Amino acid sequence: MLPPSSASAQEIDRVAADLLLCLPALHRAMDRRIDQDFPHPKPPEAQLALLWHVQANEGVTVREAAEALMMKPNNVSALVSQLTQQGELERRQDTADKRIAHLYLTETARERIAQVEQLMSVHLVDALKALTDGERRALGAATGALSALTGHLRAAQG
Repeated sequence: MLPPSSASAQEIDRVAADLLLCLPALHRAMDRRIDQDFPHPKPPEAQLALLWHVQANEGVTVREAAEALMMKPNNVSALVSQLTQQGELERRQDTADKRIAHLYLTETARERIAQVEQLMSVHLVDALKALTDGERRALGAATGALSALTGHLRAAQG
C-alpha cells in the first residue's frame, strides 16, 4: 500500500480542477485535428471505444468488452450490431458455446484505425516538437501518473 499523499486538500483540489479543464480540451483539440484530415465520418465515441478495445483484444466477447469499457452488456451488444451492419466488426461464434460471440475488426476497420493512428501520431509529434525540453520531460513524467489516476478511477467504480 502506498503512503498517503502529503499534498494539501487545496493543492489536490487545484490539480483536480486543472485536469478537468485540460484533459477534455486536449481530447477535443486532437479530435478536431483528426476530423479535418480523416476522409471518413467519425463514429460516435462509444463505437470508437469499442473498436479500439477490439483492436487491442481480438476475439473479446461482448461481456468482456462491456466490463472493460464499463458499459452495460446490452449497450455493447447494440454497438456490435451497428458496427457489424456498417462493416466494421465481425462476430464469430464460439466453437464450444454457440451463445457466445467473439469480436474481430474487419479489414476496413483495421485500415481506418491505422489511418487515424497515423494522423494522431503526426499531429501529436508536431505539437510535442513545439514544446520546450522541460515541457516534454514533464509530460513524459506525467504519463505514468495519469495511468495510475485512471486505474484508481476505474477501481473506484468496481
